[in-house]
Amino acid sequence: MDKVYYLKSCSTCIRILKELNLPENVELQNIKTEAITEEQIRQMKDLAGSYEALFSKRATLYKQRDLKNKNLTETDYKNLILEHYTFLSRPVFILNNKIFIGNSKANVEAVKNELNEN
Repeated sequence: MDKVYYLKSCSTCIRILKELNLPENVELQNIKTEAITEEQIRQMKDLAGSYEALFSKRATLYKQRDLKNKNLTETDYKNLILEHYTFLSRPVFILNNKIFIGNSKANVEAVKNELNEN
């Protein structure tokens, strides 16, 4: 199933979603109101290769908790993402069993290309 994990209150996420004009079969999940489950984060990790790849080091809580000075394990990354939605680098697109993480221009272009191929 094709899915987007995003934050409805994030102007960047909303801008990207509008720019992409997603097909109706793509499910949207606002991670603030519908928390990510263990199964969902495991599926994302399986596609991404690691929990760290899904983790946002730009989150305010990352700085507040001084996490950059800690040796975080894969389990730590997973638990932090499950604990608070801001730790997920967003938006996360799962399209055709491929994952696209974050809001970089290159990532958005890759999502566009994936949508255009199918």
